[in-house]
Amino acid sequence: MLPVIVLVGRPNVGKSTLFNRLTRSRDALVADQPGLTRDRQYGVGRLGSKPYVIVDTGGIGNTNEGVEMLMEGQVRAAIEEADHIVFLVDAQSGSGGGDQQIAQQLRRTGKAITLAVNKSENQDPELVKAEFHALGLGDPQPVSAAHGRGVTALINDVLARLSDFDDEGDGVAEERGTLIAVVGRPNVGKSTLVNRMLGQERVVTYDQPGTTRDSIFIPFQRDEKAYTLIDTAGVRRRARVDEVIEKISVIKTLQSIEQCNVVLLVLDAQQGIGEQDATLSGHVLESGRALVVVVNKWDGLDSYQRDRIREDLSRKLPFLDFATQRFVSALHGSGVGNLYEAIDSAYANAQRKLPTPELTRVLEQAVQEHQPPKVHGRRIKLRYAHQGGRNPPIVVIHGNQAESVPATYRRYLINRFRQAFNLHGTPIRMEFKSGENPFHGRKNKLTERQLRKRQRLKSFVSRKG
Repeated sequence: MLPVIVLVGRPNVGKSTLFNRLTRSRDALVADQPGLTRDRQYGVGRLGSKPYVIVDTGGIGNTNEGVEMLMEGQVRAAIEEADHIVFLVDAQSGSGGGDQQIAQQLRRTGKAITLAVNKSENQDPELVKAEFHALGLGDPQPVSAAHGRGVTALINDVLARLSDFDDEGDGVAEERGTLIAVVGRPNVGKSTLVNRMLGQERVVTYDQPGTTRDSIFIPFQRDEKAYTLIDTAGVRRRARVDEVIEKISVIKTLQSIEQCNVVLLVLDAQQGIGEQDATLSGHVLESGRALVVVVNKWDGLDSYQRDRIREDLSRKLPFLDFATQRFVSALHGSGVGNLYEAIDSAYANAQRKLPTPELTRVLEQAVQEHQPPKVHGRRIKLRYAHQGGRNPPIVVIHGNQAESVPATYRRYLINRFRQAFNLHGTPIRMEFKSGENPFHGRKNKLTERQLRKRQRLKSFVSRKG
């Protein structure tokens, strides 16, 4: 499973900025105001040699009352979840008493710690490191989260120290068959769905601890096909979900999404689609995994309520229009058997090989029916396409000014490829590459030649005159 890296430090040292840099997102609020982050923020790291879960925390102060006391409780909970801690300090404000106190608390945890000195741009690295050596946490690493300097080296050094989390070999994945992660916010019926999927026509099933973080892999067979359900925190337990358990389950969910082949995103038809559903859907989309949207508790709804749920799906989760939707009742079992067909189809499409001639033909037809827009008075020209990867399918398009293709035209092309190849159940990623223009720079050369010709002509005319 993915390692968990937690960012810790005093208020306003740049933890949220570093979080956004590592996740290549703007998920964390950033402002020059201490105490802005009061809750834990979770994301999947996209910068570095391999993926990981990164946790942004609120600043640790020295107060024991009010909101700040609750905020520090959140930080302590995050530290308990951590496989590695990045302690962020501020090079501009220097090492203060607060840093010494935090360093002492972190040493007592027994966790692996990396000391990162942020806002170190335009400063002598050796002087910066010398000031913070006194914290006794090893060699400080100067970084600039705002400008990205030293951040890649920092995270790669941390990941190198987490060698126990190397990916498993292909043979293990083949033995487990299709890995299915059942995800969703608390109390949407995940546990009932998992039990229903395992309880009917079950041939082989057993529990196998996956890691020390209690992720459970449940291999089983159905119609002579191998599957493995990834059970994350709370999936099969009906215990009351309080705030701490819910926060821990976020890490489990992110880890299972990254490791699985197909995600079953479970929604509650009776509660409706909420903000948590949209946030979780965004993580699934970003991961590129094949997806089946499972609307649970469908029984008992009248026609008006069902129409409203369908409308909410298209209005609140429009970016999941590629996913197959299944409406089920996990409690009574209706519709659950049809999930396997959707799972198999989504995963097969995610692994599809797309021939280059067919991709190019679809591209040419799409361009012929709807031309790309002009950029700086020149028409974008898209010439050919080929496949750049699978799971999810990646379509690479070559042409002139291809990197200037607007988002609306990208969506148009994605829809055309999806329709042409029937790629439902999996997102499609698109990359654009522009070839070297053989005429680049020729305009200036022609202009210079024309100027010389004009000068010679003027000289000739003046002599004759």
